[in-house]
Amino acid sequence: MSSGPTWFRHVTDASAPETHVVGATVDKVDGYALATGAPVYTDDIAVQSFPSRLHGCILGSPIAHGIITSIDTAEAEALPGVHLVLTYKNTPRTFYTTAGQGWPEPSPYDNQMFTEHVRFVGDRVAVVFANTAAIAEKAVKLINVTYQELPAVLDADEAMTEGAPVIHPEDPKGAYDATRNIAAHVDISVGDVDRALTQTDICISETYRSHYAQHTPMETHTALAYPDAFGKIIIVSSTQVPWHARRIVSRILGIPMTQLRVVKPRVGGGFGTKQEVLLEDLVACAAMRTGRPCEIKYTRKEEFISSRTRHPMKIDMAIGCDRDGNFKALKMYVLSNTGAYGSHSLTVMSNTGSKTLPLYNKAHDVRFYGDAVYTNLPVPGAYRGYGATQGYFALECTIDDLAAQLGMDPIALRKQNMIRIGEGSPIFEALGEGRQGVAQTIKSSSLPALLDMGADAIGWSAKRGKRIRSGHRVRGVGMSMHMQGSGIPLIDMASASLKLNEDGSYFLTIGATDIGTGSDTILAQMAAEVLGVGMDKISVLSSDTDLTPFDTGAYASSTTFVSGGAVVKAAKSIRNQIFAVAAQMLGEELDESLVRAEPKVEWDNMQPDPILSFYHMEDGNVVSVRSDRKVPVSDVAYRSYYEVNQRQIATTQSFVSPYSPPPFAAHFAEVEVDELTGKVEVVHYVAAVDCGVSINPSLVRGQILGAVTNGIGFALTEEYRFGSHGNMINASLFDYKILSRRDMPPVDVIVVDNYEPTGPWGAKSVAEIGINGPLPAIGNAIFDATGIRLHASPYTPERVLAALHAKSS
Repeated sequence: MSSGPTWFRHVTDASAPETHVVGATVDKVDGYALATGAPVYTDDIAVQSFPSRLHGCILGSPIAHGIITSIDTAEAEALPGVHLVLTYKNTPRTFYTTAGQGWPEPSPYDNQMFTEHVRFVGDRVAVVFANTAAIAEKAVKLINVTYQELPAVLDADEAMTEGAPVIHPEDPKGAYDATRNIAAHVDISVGDVDRALTQTDICISETYRSHYAQHTPMETHTALAYPDAFGKIIIVSSTQVPWHARRIVSRILGIPMTQLRVVKPRVGGGFGTKQEVLLEDLVACAAMRTGRPCEIKYTRKEEFISSRTRHPMKIDMAIGCDRDGNFKALKMYVLSNTGAYGSHSLTVMSNTGSKTLPLYNKAHDVRFYGDAVYTNLPVPGAYRGYGATQGYFALECTIDDLAAQLGMDPIALRKQNMIRIGEGSPIFEALGEGRQGVAQTIKSSSLPALLDMGADAIGWSAKRGKRIRSGHRVRGVGMSMHMQGSGIPLIDMASASLKLNEDGSYFLTIGATDIGTGSDTILAQMAAEVLGVGMDKISVLSSDTDLTPFDTGAYASSTTFVSGGAVVKAAKSIRNQIFAVAAQMLGEELDESLVRAEPKVEWDNMQPDPILSFYHMEDGNVVSVRSDRKVPVSDVAYRSYYEVNQRQIATTQSFVSPYSPPPFAAHFAEVEVDELTGKVEVVHYVAAVDCGVSINPSLVRGQILGAVTNGIGFALTEEYRFGSHGNMINASLFDYKILSRRDMPPVDVIVVDNYEPTGPWGAKSVAEIGINGPLPAIGNAIFDATGIRLHASPYTPERVLAALHAKSS
């Protein structure tokens, strides 16, 4: 591949309300600081503010499965400069989950701070805190550990077999059947799928295997903790979930939340891996015991081995249809490898079905079932796409094979069976994230336009099925279609606080966690739009458990939709308070019930906010509709704070929605396959996306390009390689290839806005959906070019060559 130009087309929705700040490309509120290298990350804060901090170094298990029969830390503790050594002998034995999810957590409580039972290479054994990192590293080598090695489960296919080693004999709370190594199980049926499959004219059944891969954020997991002057432990962490981190650390250490404060500074990439509590408990415990600031930051090798990965899955996919291509039955079975611990095991597996199968709602008989099994391999967790990436690999490739059997164009087959506006799917209600879902009806979709525009951009009609050759290289085109979600309905909740300053500016505090996505910026845009001001009038503070209101965190594609809903409600509430004071200043009547009315997130063209019939905000002024007179908002503030009926104009609002409107996407890839070497090169890629209204088109484009880059790497190059004892043998960026800008093909990004009536300013999510497309789209393009179907990822030259040789033999 070689880098090429990126083309961006943005089609706006003429039916959406007119806006001035929403829908505009404005600078990120943290952009200047990040571009100039300001010290805004966790390690920057540690270096600048705590030069005499203690440095932590973790001793990881060298074996995949075993029992610690003895551990001697005396020599390490005697080393000058060492202040603390923690093991299972001197730490709490509380069970918990590292998964940063809402309470009650759906993941099993199968972790302890330390334990004598090690379950994968890299599992925690001990941690040393010392004056320098070099001393800590030296001390770790002085810890004498004896292990009784146990048989290991290194293949998910073997985890449930009779006689397999039991990885969690303690039978953790929340595990489905630990005696059979099953962390989670799900089985949802609508109709009688087995009967339906036997009665269809055509039934296709295939098995796909997706692989281990890591998020590889530029900033590895880093956490700092220190006691303040009053004994409270302040944790500064590169986390996506500060509130969950506080709750989990409180549980682990047995201390009240009043003694913990979690602060998230800027984060150098998350993608789901920082939706885990992996270091915060260690630095908090060390700070409590030493009274000193303590920091741990993963090395790149530790990030690969000991943080989190994508769940590898084996998926059996069956589709039954009539001779005209009308889907009658869908059946998906998932065997998910959850590694040594069950972090996100149930919810990721559930999403594999819940985010994919409703897309094809014309099938009346559907079954989704699966098992997430323990193995003695690295621990998967949340990863952008969250199960949907694996599910679409199997579903979209199987649909292309079905199209080939039917002699139909793959796009036409999808159009015939896809969900449309005004329709729902029984899967929405039957299957949520680890629990029953919520009935949904599609209220906005640009999917037909995405398919047409994407096909036109890739040159589908001219290239599909042509197998254009240049010597031993052959080209083909492929596509895939997707939907995701916008938060978890009736579960995810966010809050926002807003107050008016005397000069007519506003201070917005939000729990939402900006992990480089620009959420601080787009949430400020939403507030500015309601309040009729520019971005210079909004100051933002986010993600501090003592100073900002609650938010579940940055995951499930929830921030724009859920956190944005809270911000819009807060902005409308404070706007109405300002209107009340302005009415007094103008000597006009305003019904108090309009001021106190519950703010709405959704916009209804037929029934706008009633209070806007009397006043509106414009350029920092309150404008009376009745008299056309204006009052500067700064005058409202001074009157309220210093003169008459003195009170703070402020509010805190929360938002939880019964809706999770899906964004939609159609991806297209053109590939060139070298039949001599097996190398696959993506020569052109198109991503067409509907994310509702684009609050900030530049940030939307960035999210799509980032996800596509991540997805192409996952499809072609990124893969964990293991030795015979379960040890990762390519745990470096030299051996684990992620794509750089120079590796990327030309990418066309097409965004078609479609106003979502349940979303803040018409917005839906965009962050995750883009990663789901490359794996199936490229696989389908390889099939178009060569006729080979690759059922295992990634599409390495070795796999391609093996398939080509098998085809020709």
